[in-house]
Amino acid sequence: MTYVVTENCIACKYTDCVEVCPVDCFYEGENTLVIHPDECIDCGVCEPECPADAIRPDTEPGMEQWVEFNRKFSEQWPVIVTKKDPLPDAEERDGEEGKMEKYFSEAPGEGG
Repeated sequence: MTYVVTENCIACKYTDCVEVCPVDCFYEGENTLVIHPDECIDCGVCEPECPADAIRPDTEPGMEQWVEFNRKFSEQWPVIVTKKDPLPDAEERDGEEGKMEKYFSEAPGEGG
């Protein structure tokens, strides 16, 4: 099992999760985070830290696409280990439908 970041992180990018990760397996895109599924040790400490409820175990139905999404972008983006401010519209975007089509950017974040 692994944990993955799902669509609700897009356009929010809360980073509360990165500070508690004992193996530094979070990677930062311009407007979302991902977890490297091969680095995650399945400890689960990140899941309750996410204000947007965007971190899920890969054992839930429909998570296969998110495992591949997280794998792809964790290999392209820089690691992030330090908490940063969420994106400016995070509160109003939290829970919004269709965020992948509306907002997702493949551009890397700054990391750090």
